[in-house]
Amino acid sequence: DNLSGQFAQALRNIVAILKEGGASPAHLVRLTCYVRSIDDYLRSTEEIGRHWREIIGAHYPAMALVEVARLVEPDCLIEIEATA
Repeated sequence: DNLSGQFAQALRNIVAILKEGGASPAHLVRLTCYVRSIDDYLRSTEEIGRHWREIIGAHYPAMALVEVARLVEPDCLIEIEATA
């Protein structure tokens, strides 16, 4: 129930969807991360980086980070939009 844990789960979901389509994380070209708190994100960067390397590897597509007032799911701290 923390930002880095939700970030990791979102990445695992993205990888699973890519796999279903016969793709891999190397096919990612863009990510947009919507977070409820940029401050929380900045405090979590070390853990987020570790999750990224474990789940995605050394591929780094174009990324944007946007702070939003809220997300559809009340307990959600992050939502990631991915383009592959």
